[in-house]
Amino acid sequence: MTDALKLTELSKSFPVGKPLFGKPKAIVRAVRPVSLRVETGETLGIVGESGCGKSTLARMLVGLLPASTGSIEIEGEAQDTTDPAAFGRRIQYVFQDPISSLNPRKTIRQIIEAPLKLLHGMGRAERDTRLREILAAVNLREDFLTRYPHEFSGGQAQRIGIARALAANARILILDEPVSALDVSVQAQVLNLLADLKAELGLTYLFISHDLAVVEAVSDRVAVLYFGAVVEIGRAGDIFRQPRHPYTRLLADSAPVVGRPLRPPEGRETELPDPLNPPPGCSFAARCPYATDLCRTTEPPLTPMGETQLAACHHPITR
Repeated sequence: MTDALKLTELSKSFPVGKPLFGKPKAIVRAVRPVSLRVETGETLGIVGESGCGKSTLARMLVGLLPASTGSIEIEGEAQDTTDPAAFGRRIQYVFQDPISSLNPRKTIRQIIEAPLKLLHGMGRAERDTRLREILAAVNLREDFLTRYPHEFSGGQAQRIGIARALAANARILILDEPVSALDVSVQAQVLNLLADLKAELGLTYLFISHDLAVVEAVSDRVAVLYFGAVVEIGRAGDIFRQPRHPYTRLLADSAPVVGRPLRPPEGRETELPDPLNPPPGCSFAARCPYATDLCRTTEPPLTPMGETQLAACHHPITR
């Protein structure tokens, strides 16, 4: 299959304490060099703790943040050489908080019409036809078009956000915690809608979430991020059935399951390392029960583990 999305050594750093003139006091590496391929029609789940770089990575993919190093290719074309309108027609972002992502001063018609006007240059009659198609696709009534975002529930607002992304006719959607702000019953409705749209329209998803159960249910493959780097990647079933990296196992063991007591972390530390003073070697070493001197001095590369998985670990889990 062809690649819908290809990342090559993509990274993002932020200056800290930058004066008006001169160099910043420090540099924080929010995302360390990441290389990934996402096939057309695939759903790639991205998981990790808060602060691991998931949303920063997502914002770089849609051009909301410039990358510090590396490159992004959308359907074989480099992001930085693509016309902005053409780029917007290929990839769109569905935000975590559906209400705050919609302009409160604009009606739903104005919100969804914007991509039709700016990206596709449609006339009024053509826009009206397309609006009806989009609303039907996300199960919203046409009379919603005259209302404002504050008049809707969280689930309805998220459907409007998805409709806005569909209006661009994008084939790749970045879904950043798309159901985390919704009630459980509404989560199921939105997830079913996303699955139906993917099947009907041949979409490609990057699904970012901290909810491992949701990620396992919707993803073909999963990439695990820790401290701004991919530490494991593979098929969703393999990742959760037999994690190779100790951090992936920690995430799985920390997920609440009815009837199972939460397991205490095996390592000594429970927090991410200090970004202003990153440790040498493996960034997970202080939390890892299997860490050795090699781990504390040498950063492990992503290495094939079995048929489908890669893990960045000197002492991968084999059982």
